[in-house]
Amino acid sequence: MQRWPPLILYSRANCCLCQGLADRLGALRPALDLTVVDVDRDPALLARYDLEVPVLAVQCQGALHNLPRVSPRLTGERLARWLRSSLEALPPNCP
Repeated sequence: MQRWPPLILYSRANCCLCQGLADRLGALRPALDLTVVDVDRDPALLARYDLEVPVLAVQCQGALHNLPRVSPRLTGERLARWLRSSLEALPPNCP
């Protein structure tokens, strides 16, 4: 069974794409260790991610790696395959 590394979802309130991704990720099993960060609460994050949210990222070897943009059409096993593939593309020794 797949074990997921801790993930960060950069998001904002009242964003249907952000909420949709959070919901779809929340439905994956085993459950993800997902931290949702509201970019509007931090000026540095807002400057970095303002027009890009939702952004899914993983911390690896002290560096933050943004994963490719997730299609809003991916759900269930297709979303899990996308996530596995995206994580496998990270540098060696990352989750």
